[in-house]
Amino acid sequence: MVDPDSTRALRPLRRPALPGGRTLLRFGLVAALLGLAAAVLNTPTGCPPSAGSTPFPTSAGPDRAPAATDGQLPVPGTDPTEAGDGTGPSSSPRPLPLPSGSVGVPVRLAEPAALAVVRPGARVDLLAAPPGGAGAEATLLAAGALVLDVLGGGATDGSSALYLALRPDQAQRAVGLPEGSRFAIVVRG
Repeated sequence: MVDPDSTRALRPLRRPALPGGRTLLRFGLVAALLGLAAAVLNTPTGCPPSAGSTPFPTSAGPDRAPAATDGQLPVPGTDPTEAGDGTGPSSSPRPLPLPSGSVGVPVRLAEPAALAVVRPGARVDLLAAPPGGAGAEATLLAAGALVLDVLGGGATDGSSALYLALRPDQAQRAVGLPEGSRFAIVVRG
């Protein structure tokens, strides 16, 4: 009599079946999702969504940034052509469109706490004090400038700014001031 275990041991092993189309599709989707997750996790937290949408160039200095002369404000995630009154689903008012004949100028204020009381649509007087002038008198650069947007009103890291609509001559004076000039605003009623 033949032992059944010995005959089974001498039989060739059966080759496992290759995965089917659905299984290969699942493996491909899992691999793609894992790759996407790895890419998202390895992205730096301060990385902007695209290279051209940063609100300030890094060479602009701590107190001011160059004017946007193409008629569009470089505000990421917002559409400057849609004006809002702040009553929509978002808690912050939308930026106003740039009026024709004006130039959009982002200004970093010496006292960022002033941004807490300003909203898009307000009128402000823009003042500038010379750098290092402890007792120097501030110069009026623009009277009644329209506030287009307020960025980072609660930020304490120096990234907050006020976007103003200025006439081209006013904008040229504002960005032509020496490095270290300090800007301030007076809110009009």
